[in-house]
Amino acid sequence: MAASQGGPAPSLDVITIGRASVDLYGQQIGSRLEDVGSFAKSVGGCPANIAIGTARLGLRSALLTRVGDEQFGRFLREQLAREGVDLGGLKTDPTRLTALAILSVESDKSFPLLFYRENCADMALEEEDVDAAFLATVRAVVVTGTHFARPNTEAAQRKAMRLMRAQGGKVILDIDYRPNLWGLAGHAAGDNRYIASAAVSERMKSVLPGCDLVVGTEEEVLIASGESELLPALKTIRALTPATIVLKRGPMGCIVYEGEISDDLEDGIIGKGFPIEVYNVLGAGDAFMSGFLRGWLGGETLQTAATWANACGAFAVSRLLCSPESPTFAELQYFLKNGSPHRALRKDEAINHIHWATTRRRDIPSLMALACDHRAQLEEVAQKVGADPARIRDFKVLAVRAAARVAAGRPGYGMLLDEKHGREAMFEFARHPFSWLGRPVEQPGSRPLRFEGSQDIGSALPEWPVDHCIKALCFYHPDDEPALKQAQQETLRALFEAARKVGRELLVEIIAGRNGPLGPDTIARAMQELYGLGIKPDWWKLEPQASPAAWAAIEQTIARNDPWCRGVLLLGLDAPAEELEAGFAATAATPIVKGFAVGRTIFMAAAEAWLAGRMDDEAAIADMARRFGALTELWIATRDRKAA
Repeated sequence: MAASQGGPAPSLDVITIGRASVDLYGQQIGSRLEDVGSFAKSVGGCPANIAIGTARLGLRSALLTRVGDEQFGRFLREQLAREGVDLGGLKTDPTRLTALAILSVESDKSFPLLFYRENCADMALEEEDVDAAFLATVRAVVVTGTHFARPNTEAAQRKAMRLMRAQGGKVILDIDYRPNLWGLAGHAAGDNRYIASAAVSERMKSVLPGCDLVVGTEEEVLIASGESELLPALKTIRALTPATIVLKRGPMGCIVYEGEISDDLEDGIIGKGFPIEVYNVLGAGDAFMSGFLRGWLGGETLQTAATWANACGAFAVSRLLCSPESPTFAELQYFLKNGSPHRALRKDEAINHIHWATTRRRDIPSLMALACDHRAQLEEVAQKVGADPARIRDFKVLAVRAAARVAAGRPGYGMLLDEKHGREAMFEFARHPFSWLGRPVEQPGSRPLRFEGSQDIGSALPEWPVDHCIKALCFYHPDDEPALKQAQQETLRALFEAARKVGRELLVEIIAGRNGPLGPDTIARAMQELYGLGIKPDWWKLEPQASPAAWAAIEQTIARNDPWCRGVLLLGLDAPAEELEAGFAATAATPIVKGFAVGRTIFMAAAEAWLAGRMDDEAAIADMARRFGALTELWIATRDRKAA
């Protein structure tokens, strides 16, 4: 769309206005809200969900609303930014709290819902919050029904509509009817979708003439028109606006109406629904709108827009949460091309992997990590010099400070730290802006692989911060005895399933050279065997290879099985710096190798001297920082030579 009056082309496709809340969804399915024991947290509220949904599908989206000046408000701001939503219209309210919505899935037809919205931040939006200069950067605006329920929010939305119409942009209405947010039902009736109200209908009818696209369910079309039957309702809306009307019909898909409404309800562009299991209907409409806007604003046909909308709605209704379940464009296209053998899309591993990989919390194109997750090796050093093993934890804090000194706040730096000796080090780690933290779960030296502590790994992982990456070292050789291989494979598969279940990234470290010859295809064969079991780690950590052919085979294996893999990190063992430099150089022609995670080469000399009392804290930090800094410079220089 060209900008009005010969101005520059808009830099944003769509801005959504209205509700932005923190959703807390009960994790016990089939439970009353009274009996829910734990909740999953996510971004919620119709406009916020649409902003995220459209951003995932490739539109340049923004959100105009208010959030509180507290932790939940900052969560919304940070998550929207991670999703690629422009924050130019997001205001911080210094006096009000961010809204909450709390829900449980009682059955496939009952979804108890509580709105905590008394004097909340988003309902304090006012006309002065709508900046004309910011609106001038946008092609289209989405206004939502709930924000016409209060005079101040209504004024804000009507101003946005006027500005958008004046500059030749598009106005989209999501009717978004929640009776209790209009004061028509009690707090316990948050899931009530329809109560007739002449006052609400008159308000919504006054909005319709200024719209280019109107989207709603059958109940929402009734409230927007003031009619009691669907066909007269559509005709009333048409009499008030020439807008394209989209009627959402749940599992039956949708109907798109342009021009006159005939006496045949089906006389429109039919978008057929997808046969899926209903898991949670909340958020499905927001995903639907996201898909429709991706097509409509992207210049696709209305039939295509309807298909994309129905597919996006199918994803949402088959999963638990709202905005986190909206598909990315890659995921949507895969589904439309390949379909799914599962009515419950959340059980489709191929689709879920694309969803997982394309919605990761951050991009990490390169990674230089100081590995200090060693337990047995440092315990041996402490014993050798007669030091109290409890001092290992203090040494690991020094290692974090050394790594932070080298990173100096720059992206692409990380660490490996363990729970046994590294708990305090993790707290220190959190005080610095690192890009990545990996945590081991393997029992040191175990073969077959066993977990440190309880073998019920899934019960331990929910306690981890969401951005901590699981690391599992497995001494795995493709020529191992079948029984040993089966035991290791079963453990790795269980770990992979647990990682996906709790939403944590996984790094699998393979060391084969200690238990057999390392040929040009050894590691590639080992990886292929694990891929064949459906194990798709976010990262691989591999030992240096003897030939370019070995690295080429590794890269081809990853490309063939998982093009979404983050990449490979080189491990160091206790190799001297010269060997590491040669190993770095050998991977220069292998783009899938994204960095390294090296430990003993960097910290072992300082550890022995510090534990023996021959080196103070600052000297230990300086020594490790010097070694880690030199290694990072070698890595960067290797990549710079390749780029040149």
